[in-house]
Amino acid sequence: MKNVLFIIALFFSVLTSNAQKKIAGIEIPTKVNFNETNLELNGAGVRTKYMMDMYVGGLYLTAKNNNGILVMNEDKTMAIKLQIVSSLITTKKMVDAVDEGFKKSTKGKQAELKTEIDKFKAVFSPEIKENDIYDFVYIPEKGTVIYKNSKPVTTIKGLEFKKALFGIWLCSEPADSGLKAAMLGK
Repeated sequence: MKNVLFIIALFFSVLTSNAQKKIAGIEIPTKVNFNETNLELNGAGVRTKYMMDMYVGGLYLTAKNNNGILVMNEDKTMAIKLQIVSSLITTKKMVDAVDEGFKKSTKGKQAELKTEIDKFKAVFSPEIKENDIYDFVYIPEKGTVIYKNSKPVTTIKGLEFKKALFGIWLCSEPADSGLKAAMLGK
């Protein structure tokens, strides 16, 4: 009987150890499910600024892909998960960073998505706290569903918005080139 219990315990510890990946001390899931679609962690890394960790970011796809431009433009279910790891991130700093990211990902044409971008930036109020988790989940035909700490906050329609949003991390001028490479599994 003790041997059976030991084998069962070992089996479950192996299962749970593979279900998480540790990045900068943060455990992130290797698999997630949104809208009845299973997504696997493509890659994850840390956004650093001034040599300090700001957040852990993970990219979730239905199949591995290391081409950022292709991922940005695909009309498939996918997600980006961000977990805030620094108390230095404030709503104002995040909104400023997002503005800069949209400017780069749209090549200066962010005004065409002003309504969608404003709706997205509102997600960061009330104030961001350390350990907050944001999921940006794109679902074809529905749009980008934004979750904060596992609760849906808003949905923003349109593939063009999704391209711009995912482009913040995956375009040719990403917010952090090291994080982009990590998200793409490089």
